[in-house]
Amino acid sequence: MKNYLNFETDIKNLENELEKLKDPFNQEGLSEVDTKKISKTQEEIDEKLKDIYNNLDPWQITLVARHEDRPKSKFFIDNLFEDFISLEGDRYYGEDKSVITGFAKFHGRSVLVIGQEKGENLETRIERNFGMMRPEGYRKTIRLMELADKFNIPIISFIDTPGAYPGVGAEERGQAEAIAKSIECCMKLKVPTLAIVIGEGGSGGAIALASSNKVLMLENAIYSVISPEGCATILWRDPKKMLDAAKAMKLSAKDLLELNIIDEIIPEPLGGAHRDREMILENIRNSISQNLDFFKTLTAEEILNHRKDKFLKIGRSKGFISSPESLSAIQTSGLDFKEIIKSKKNIAIAVATLVIVAALTLFIL
Repeated sequence: MKNYLNFETDIKNLENELEKLKDPFNQEGLSEVDTKKISKTQEEIDEKLKDIYNNLDPWQITLVARHEDRPKSKFFIDNLFEDFISLEGDRYYGEDKSVITGFAKFHGRSVLVIGQEKGENLETRIERNFGMMRPEGYRKTIRLMELADKFNIPIISFIDTPGAYPGVGAEERGQAEAIAKSIECCMKLKVPTLAIVIGEGGSGGAIALASSNKVLMLENAIYSVISPEGCATILWRDPKKMLDAAKAMKLSAKDLLELNIIDEIIPEPLGGAHRDREMILENIRNSISQNLDFFKTLTAEEILNHRKDKFLKIGRSKGFISSPESLSAIQTSGLDFKEIIKSKKNIAIAVATLVIVAALTLFIL
C-alpha cells in the first residue's frame, strides 16, 4: 500500500484511477483494458508530479525527507555493497541498533560503511529507536573509524536521523561527550570520508558522523541544527509556524549547496527517492565512485587538510586570510597582530572605564 503526503491528493486520485484502468476484472466484470486512457492518465500523473515537486516549499521538502516509504540506510547497504560484515558493540556498554556498521566491498575496494537506520515498520522502528543514536552507538562508530584509519580504508556514512537520543539514560552515559568525541575522531582521520544525507540530517546526531571530506545530499533530504517544529517552538512558541521556521533555517539541499555547507546534490526520481529505487541506487553508486576516485591520488596529509579547509571555509567571506583555498595553514595578509591586539586592548580599557564611571555616578545619585 502506497503512502501519500497531504499535498499529493491529486496524485493519489489519479493513481487509484490508473490501477482501476489496468484491472480487467473491475466492478463491471471482465472488460477490455483501455490502453489509450491508461497512457493519458500516466501522462497526467507525470505532469502533476513535475508541477508539485518542482515547486516544493521547505516544509514540504521536510515531509518528503521523512516519507515512510523513503529508502533507508539498510536498503542502500544491502544493494550498493558486497560482502558486508556487520560489526557491533562499543566495548564499553553495549550495542546500539539505531546505527549499522561494518566493512564491505565497493567496486572491489574495501570500505567502512556506517548507516543510521530508522526502520521500515513499527516493530523495527522501535528496535532501531527511530534512528536516534545513543552514546554507545557513537562510541561504536569511533572504534570502527579508528580501525579503518589504521588500515587506510575509506569511510562512507549514510545520515538519516531526527537527532541524537535525548533520553535520561543516554545523558547519564555521556551523550554530549560521545558526540563531541565522534566529531573529533572524524576530523582527525587521514582516510577519505564521505557522508550522504539520505533523509533527515538532524542536529548533533547528524554532524557527529557528517564531519567528512565530502558531504552529499539527496535532492529532497534536509540537514539542519534543529527540526522546523523545534525551531518554531523556541522562536515563536508555536510549533505550527514550522513553514516559517523551515524557510528561515535554509535546510534544503539547494540552499545548503549555495552556502557551501554541502558539496553535492544527488538527484532523485520525480516524486521522491521512494518512487524509483533502482534509479536512486544508480545515482548514489555513481556519486560514491566519483568521489572516492577524487581522493585516490591524495596523500594522507592532503586528505586531512582537505577536510580541515572545507570546514574552515564555511561562513567565511572576510578576515585575516590571504588564501581561502589553504585555510589549514592560516597566514596573515600583511597585518600586524600586535597592533590588532593593542587596539582591542585599548577598546577594552575604554569600555571598562565607562562602566566604572557609570557605576560610580549611580552610586553617588
